[in-house]
Amino acid sequence: MYLDNAATSYPKPERVYEAVLHAMREVGASPGRGGYRRSLEAGRILFQAREAVATFFSVSDSARIIFTHNATSALNLALQGTLVAGNHVITTSMEHNSLLRPLYALRNSGIELSIIPAGSDGMISVDDIRAAVRVNTRMIAVSHVSNVCGAIQPIRQLAGLCREAGVLFLVDAAQSAGYLPIDAPGIGIDLLAVPGHKGLLGPFGTGLLYVAPHVPLTPVIQGGTGSHSTAEEQPQVMPDSFEAGTHNLPGIAGLLAGIDFIRDQGLSTIFQREHVLLTQAELLLRAIPGVTIYGPEDPSARCSVLSFTVSGVDSSLLAAELDHGFAVSVRAGLHCAPLAHRTLGTLPGGTVRLSPGWSTSCEEIAFFSDAVVQCVDKIRKSA
Repeated sequence: MYLDNAATSYPKPERVYEAVLHAMREVGASPGRGGYRRSLEAGRILFQAREAVATFFSVSDSARIIFTHNATSALNLALQGTLVAGNHVITTSMEHNSLLRPLYALRNSGIELSIIPAGSDGMISVDDIRAAVRVNTRMIAVSHVSNVCGAIQPIRQLAGLCREAGVLFLVDAAQSAGYLPIDAPGIGIDLLAVPGHKGLLGPFGTGLLYVAPHVPLTPVIQGGTGSHSTAEEQPQVMPDSFEAGTHNLPGIAGLLAGIDFIRDQGLSTIFQREHVLLTQAELLLRAIPGVTIYGPEDPSARCSVLSFTVSGVDSSLLAAELDHGFAVSVRAGLHCAPLAHRTLGTLPGGTVRLSPGWSTSCEEIAFFSDAVVQCVDKIRKSA
């Protein structure tokens, strides 16, 4: 039983596998690298995927969608392509290392960084972030949903703050895209980083960055684009300027199929199903002596994941017992977000995190909670 969809979604809808194989076996060519039929078909798939992504996030101009290898690549491009020495960036203690580590590295290039502590429930205070704004603040960068405790952050209010302060708003949607509706222009998001392989149900090695029309972005990778070939400089046109090299066409074709599946099912239907499963898991886990669940008390303020610990039981050992004894796959440890665990009080051992997917059933959640009881009993008896 797979309950680690926050890391990557599995299984994918059947149409995703079919789209990947079609792109590899039947198309086989690179988009924009030839005038023959196969290359033109590859270009059509690429365009359709870009249009589907744009529609999904309410973006009117699909050229503002840049395909990347993952959300980490998108975050690095967003940061390195907009910041210069002397700029100040505000982020929070709930961020993933995919955002924090590039920011730490940029401090060596003269970027100033403020990390605002979240509350013990993982929620960000807009007022705390407002108080940190300086004259040289260039960007506020936050995750939409915590990958550790599922806290849904107030991005609309933060977007309003960014407009008031005249700073860029970067949102990491790694745990929200495919679960929560995101109207990027309507909310006021300037830069939106999204993985393709999580909630959007696409393959590994896919991601994207939405860039608002008013945001000046500098390429960080130069190379062939299939356009403006006589120019010595990188083409200054979206999205070519930021997509040097050959695209991961099979992955992008699979991403298109994943988005089509979500639209057919209905985003609200998928979210409601996931919410029911997490609520069921929480009720069952709270009945186990010694269990602590992290994040906002209100279930409606959480999304995607449920993190918990059991008193006196090592989280990694519990996850290993679930895997070996019951073939249940969950994530344990720090989830690449050490500051979040410090905020929640779960250092150094971290938590056990479960994240159901589109195909998870209520029966599987019941099996999981039963397995937790048996594993905890086994661990405590052997201690």
